[in-house]
Amino acid sequence: MNRLRSLLPLLSCAAAAVAGLTLASPALAQDWPKREPIRLIAVFPPGGSVDQVARILAQPLSKQLGQDVIVENRGGASGSIGTGSVATAAPDGYTFAVVFDTHGVNPSLNPNLPFDTVKDLTTVSLLGTGAMVVTTHADSPYKTFADVMAATKGGKTLSYGSIGSGSLGHLAISLMSKSDSLGLVHIPYRGGGPLMNDAIAGHVPLAIGSVFLSKPHIDSKRLRALAVTTSKRSENLPDVPTIAESGFAGFDAPAWWAVLAPAKTPQKIVKRMNEEINKALKLPEVAQKLAAQGISVRTGTPQQAQSFVENQIGIWSKVVKDNNIKAE
Repeated sequence: MNRLRSLLPLLSCAAAAVAGLTLASPALAQDWPKREPIRLIAVFPPGGSVDQVARILAQPLSKQLGQDVIVENRGGASGSIGTGSVATAAPDGYTFAVVFDTHGVNPSLNPNLPFDTVKDLTTVSLLGTGAMVVTTHADSPYKTFADVMAATKGGKTLSYGSIGSGSLGHLAISLMSKSDSLGLVHIPYRGGGPLMNDAIAGHVPLAIGSVFLSKPHIDSKRLRALAVTTSKRSENLPDVPTIAESGFAGFDAPAWWAVLAPAKTPQKIVKRMNEEINKALKLPEVAQKLAAQGISVRTGTPQQAQSFVENQIGIWSKVVKDNNIKAE
């Protein structure tokens, strides 16, 4: 009995601590975002689409929330370094990640990631999707994507460049080649600049890159656009057919951008941030700026965004496995 009495103060303290933790989440959600600036971690270096998207969002979000929204670039390892920093951040609604479609590929390319892509993160909002475009040099004999298919099926082997091994462009062409035994050989480049330089010079027969990367060279007539990877034609390149139209029914491989938060972030904060992002995306000036990046706005709930991301992870992990693709 004496032993029990001696434990009562400790038990009371423990109960109070548990109660405090229980109350902390609602209190945190109620006060958010008054405590401190919100950080948007752009998981790629300055200048790329992830950085641009984060900065396009930051200004209207800051105005809507009445709190500073700061963009912090933390690039490296195809976005996994910045994403990992968010996965381990305090789940208090003050740290979010802006990610690219590499987020859906990294788990299969690097099974030793120091975080679990699904369990340690929650998707707040899908921001938009965009097409990748297959191009060839302006003087190339290939006028259409059907010409490329006919050449490879006739026994000709063609090389194509992408921004790197395991990039969406690489995986999209791998998926298509596997399904129809096309003779296409991948050449990985270290980024879009070197890829475009070789494509313009005609050193690589085919190239696949984002609309944002490729369109200036298509407009200048140095590259010819053959097909886009999305199920619908790109608003930026309305005259360019889709790969689905070119003989691969149902083919759809969009680039995409999303906002993530640490997994244990209170749902009230996730819901509120999602609503504010959707509100920002519906502003004409935001939609126009994203369109200039080749991005079509996608709004929806956190649950819809999470389903989209998990579906992308499933699709591309199978492609990586089936084609034995390794990270650079």
